[in-house]
Amino acid sequence: MSTATTSPSVIAPPTVRRTQLLIDGQWCDSTSGKTFATYHPATEEKIADVALANADDVDRAVKAARRAFESGDWPAMDARDRGRLLNRLADLIEENADELAALETLDNGKPIRDARAADIPLVIDCLRYYAGWADKITGETIPIRGDYFCYSRREPLGVCGQIIPWNFPALMVAWKWGPALAAGCTIVMKPAEQTPLSCLRLAELATEAGFPPGVINIVPGFGETGAAIVRHPDVDKIAFTGSTETAQRIMSDAAQTLKRLTFELGGKSPNIIFGDSDLDAAIEGAEFGLFFNQGQCCCAGSRVFVEQSVHEEFIERVVARAQERRLGNPFDENTTQGPQIDIDQFRKIMHYIDRGKHSKATCVTGGEREGTQGFYVQPTIFDNVTDDMDIATDEIFGPVMSVLPFRDIDEVIERSNKTYYGLAAAVWTKDVAKAHRIANSVKAGTVWINCYDVFDAAAPFGGFKMSGIGRELGGAALANYTEHKTVTMNLNS
Repeated sequence: MSTATTSPSVIAPPTVRRTQLLIDGQWCDSTSGKTFATYHPATEEKIADVALANADDVDRAVKAARRAFESGDWPAMDARDRGRLLNRLADLIEENADELAALETLDNGKPIRDARAADIPLVIDCLRYYAGWADKITGETIPIRGDYFCYSRREPLGVCGQIIPWNFPALMVAWKWGPALAAGCTIVMKPAEQTPLSCLRLAELATEAGFPPGVINIVPGFGETGAAIVRHPDVDKIAFTGSTETAQRIMSDAAQTLKRLTFELGGKSPNIIFGDSDLDAAIEGAEFGLFFNQGQCCCAGSRVFVEQSVHEEFIERVVARAQERRLGNPFDENTTQGPQIDIDQFRKIMHYIDRGKHSKATCVTGGEREGTQGFYVQPTIFDNVTDDMDIATDEIFGPVMSVLPFRDIDEVIERSNKTYYGLAAAVWTKDVAKAHRIANSVKAGTVWINCYDVFDAAAPFGGFKMSGIGRELGGAALANYTEHKTVTMNLNS
């Protein structure tokens, strides 16, 4: 699984260009001089040392963002020019797409084929989508009683702290930057400590595109760095993607200053397969919906409910597909599954696999480490899972599928909703009425019908219950980065 191979299907790892902080348009070391290492999860070898931002660095970044928002070129810029900058950034990303895809593979371990086909094209599309929104963020004229003229404005919220995860590093940058920059906000971002490199490279491209100093600031670090952003009194909003437990701490820390908050959090998404579905498509969708990105997706279809009439056939065929997955060097274009992100995530996944094996569920394939180097976990499927098992209730965030048989639609609706998560769901059936009954009854922010993991920058994404607050993407995301102001004028004055 080493990247050192002469196979023609293997591409070379990229050169790491940026490892410092970006504050007020300048690349700089941290005030402490400290760094932290980032590792390639396929080989466990160090890639680079990255500057470690502390509270003083966060304070410098927030002050730079505040200056840019209050008195710099950014607030005075025409909205269409903001849109042009976002389009210019998207163009630069497209010009450097191969490098950025390879950087995702180096830092995250995801297969290069996925980074090329999904991550980077979605980054480009997201930024172009919000470039089109920049000059269309408008208020409305409001008829009220009396001789008054009343209208509303949507104004940029201010300095936004953005904390992103490691599973889709570049794409999470785009999801956060796009609406914030289109609305006219400024940014202090902390990338995940496991995957800072693509964010730093994107920030370099943003500088090249012409974003003014202080509009985008990048402060890599660990939880303490993120906490410093959350607690800073001059940060107006926090946008966080990650675990529900971390969001709870952020909400507590942000209470002192009543910051605006948006969270995109965990999930334990039900993927419901009826006997009348196109079983070929449903099996393909179940495999993709769980194993894509090594199972490291917040919306992974990890609870697969299968109607009893097709349960036996489903198990036989989905196991065959899982066993065909090719684990190996993520820089090999033939690899379909890479390593987990790091040793902590690997150990967590193996812990849950062990819990599943010691339950009454049946491990029908996988369940072991793959190889001796890198954090590889075999594609794992458990059959005969019950709702109360840990593997059915907890977010594992790895390549572990739980299959739960069911009898009828009323039962599966009730069982699907028996979770404190509510991020996504899917249903597979040829019965349109049945499909929409599921879509209307399942408590989830996104429901896919006869498909899975279909994302578009125009379609809002977020969770019910403890899977989040607010929405990413679409016009809905712009509400997270604007304040509504009402203006009323006496026409007789």
